Amino acid sequence: MRVIAGKLRGRKIKAPDGMHTRPTTDRVKESIFSMIYPYIIDSTVLDLFAGSGSLGIEALSRGAEKAYFVDNNKQSLSIVKENLINLGLLDQSIVLLAEAMKALKDISLKDQIFDIIFLDPPYMKGFIIPCIETIKENGLLNIDGIIVIEHNVEDVLPAEVGDLIKIKDRRYGDTNISIYSREVL
Repeated sequence: MRVIAGKLRGRKIKAPDGMHTRPTTDRVKESIFSMIYPYIIDSTVLDLFAGSGSLGIEALSRGAEKAYFVDNNKQSLSIVKENLINLGLLDQSIVLLAEAMKALKDISLKDQIFDIIFLDPPYMKGFIIPCIETIKENGLLNIDGIIVIEHNVEDVLPAEVGDLIKIKDRRYGDTNISIYSREVL
């Protein structure tokens, strides 16, 4: 794995060993960032279900100001920290070991809001809608922010979740990218 663009273009990113993570392919990552480029500069990003931290790291490389990385796996977060140190991004990052829903609630207590929230949960486990609802209930998404979701094509997401509208929906093999916002791009 590598950083695709920005100030760290071409730098390598380590991924955790084993089957508990599913790294985003370069093709899918490039497509995600071409869809969301207007949102990246000076943004605050949440990489929920971070795995290697690839999505948050890519955002920082492309001009995001700060990124939070959340995962419930110690090995994954150890790799995230190693990647952040190796790439010189630790001072722009907050790394949290926590289950996703608990992390969302804990972050909300600190009055933190995000411009971009990446959700890349384990496929077909029912995490997506509860996470979106928790994000909304706790006011974690900036008024003009977006939620970027990587999910299995068989996990069909609704056109709307409350006041959030699915503004983009792209398929890449068995992977789907859905982007939600309060307004049309």
